[in-house]
Amino acid sequence: MADKLVLKGVRVHNLKNIDITIPRDKLVVFTGLSGSGKSSLAFDTIYAEGHRRFVESLSSYARMFLGQLDKPDIDTVEGLSPAISIDQKTTSKNPRSTVGTVTEIYDYLRLLYARIGIPHCPVCGKEIRQQTKDQIVDRILAMPEGTRFMVLAPVVRAQKGRHEKVFADARKGGYSRVRVDGNMYELSEEITLDKNKKHTVEVVVDRLVNRGDIRARLGDSVETALSLADGNLLISPVAREGEDAVEELAFSQNYACEEHNISFGELEPRMFSFNNPQGACPHCAGLGEMRRVATWKLIPDDTLSLSKGAIAVNGFKSLTADDGWNGPLFAAVGARHGFTMDMPVCEFTKEQMDILFYGTGDERYHVLRYFGGEAHEQVVPFEGLVPIIEKRMKMNVIGEYYDDFVEDAPCPACGGKRLAPNILAVTVGGKNIHEFCELSVKEALDFVNGLTLTDTEALIAKEILKEVRARLGFLISVGLDYLTLARKAGTLSGGEAQRIRLATQIGSALTGVLYILDEPSIGLHQRDNIKLIHTLQRLRDLGNSVIVVEHDEETMEAADHIVDVGPGAGIHGGEIVAQGTPADIMKCKQSLTGAYLSGRERIPVPRTRRSGNGNFLRVRGARQNNLKSLNVDIPLGFI
Repeated sequence: MADKLVLKGVRVHNLKNIDITIPRDKLVVFTGLSGSGKSSLAFDTIYAEGHRRFVESLSSYARMFLGQLDKPDIDTVEGLSPAISIDQKTTSKNPRSTVGTVTEIYDYLRLLYARIGIPHCPVCGKEIRQQTKDQIVDRILAMPEGTRFMVLAPVVRAQKGRHEKVFADARKGGYSRVRVDGNMYELSEEITLDKNKKHTVEVVVDRLVNRGDIRARLGDSVETALSLADGNLLISPVAREGEDAVEELAFSQNYACEEHNISFGELEPRMFSFNNPQGACPHCAGLGEMRRVATWKLIPDDTLSLSKGAIAVNGFKSLTADDGWNGPLFAAVGARHGFTMDMPVCEFTKEQMDILFYGTGDERYHVLRYFGGEAHEQVVPFEGLVPIIEKRMKMNVIGEYYDDFVEDAPCPACGGKRLAPNILAVTVGGKNIHEFCELSVKEALDFVNGLTLTDTEALIAKEILKEVRARLGFLISVGLDYLTLARKAGTLSGGEAQRIRLATQIGSALTGVLYILDEPSIGLHQRDNIKLIHTLQRLRDLGNSVIVVEHDEETMEAADHIVDVGPGAGIHGGEIVAQGTPADIMKCKQSLTGAYLSGRERIPVPRTRRSGNGNFLRVRGARQNNLKSLNVDIPLGFI
């Protein structure tokens, strides 16, 4: 019985003490009417028992944390493999989860960018490369033969002071010359600098002529200069008389932009994670979004005036110029900036709206305000609606009341990119890691396949890119080529989330596992259905048993074995009507599924269509998730 899964006496939910034998290492479809008992057999019996047995195999200490699982109402089960359930209820609602993280592609991208990424200065965009001493020497020797040059150690860069100690240390070190602000000086002479101005000091380590026999001496000089200047080095070619000046060469063993004093340090995978403090945007902590007061929610109807309740927040709904606490202040602000309490808000200028929402800074207003029937004469500033409400929210005086006036908006610092600026300045193939994740899966695969790398980079990235290509290919194979890796996992449909998990399982390349899926074709266009079927067959061909609860005709026709549960729903179901190959099901007279598969039964196309009731459901400017400011009129009274 090693090639079969045998269940006897199954009484879970509406199943009526059934016995069933299912072939292993095959693609098996459970079908039947909704409510007939398909899911009870697949998930609440087979998967539940497989999961329970796995937990029972663990140590008693581990079981303390997992809890006790009840045994399904069943007599015996034989031939059960470790089971994995892939249903439509497992979408992560964690705001930090993306398509890239749940498929593990982002983990490989972090490794790729840490190993072959090229840092740039986030301010000026200049490329910053870390170079070894040998690479620096080779680059210097690549200059034209006979070139005269100086090896300089930039010990001070644009810093105020006289730098007397720097000159003294250079003398003690046996050096005879320095270049200060572009001018050469002998260290034997007195060098006086203005302490209030910024200066650049470079010690002349050596003067050489580029010939074939200088490698050893040049190597020593380069090493000396790098040690003096914390891993930095300048090569200054000396032009002969009548020749044009040649551009200097700057080298660094560090990831740093000296001009803007920005340092990277050694690149590590965790630096590219928005879930790690080292890489996350410090402003939004890697969420990419921040909760803020939505100004459009504060004034939902701008045809109203302030005195008629334009502001929907308690305390501002009926402002009067000569009564209350807030009314006199708003009236005073309006009098100074050109609006009145009775003017419709839609007539306010942009400047006036900004004043209403964000205040007038240090300006102060002499007002007579009323609280509890008592007058209070004050000279006060106007903070604006948004700061006032933010203060109230921090005080939390009315519980969750102000949540109705808040929205999630992109972080103003990172623009929703989640990562710190210096991390976003690291590129591979000209794109930073966020730009890569913004590509669709298909575009990302094309980009990876088109990467041009050096021999060293190709050797380092070979295995990483192999995994990235494979996982992107798996997503394409299940019809998800349109998704981006940056897409939030919580915005995926149930079918999309299930197919992502399916693609991830293929990438895991497990064998001997029992996979149970819940209608994976839901939400999938018929054009892509065959891709999904090929994916299920591929999972089977790896050496796994695949059970699919499904109503789709194409999937049933491609199955190795079909189990038809029925004949009705609820108390009228719970029995095995038929099982076997698709051809066997088609021949079975008792199987409603077989009748439709064979064509004996069909749903005719209506000869006439409903005319509708003439009304429409109108949607304007829908922008939820991936909707692009959609306008649509949906006729009512139709199917």
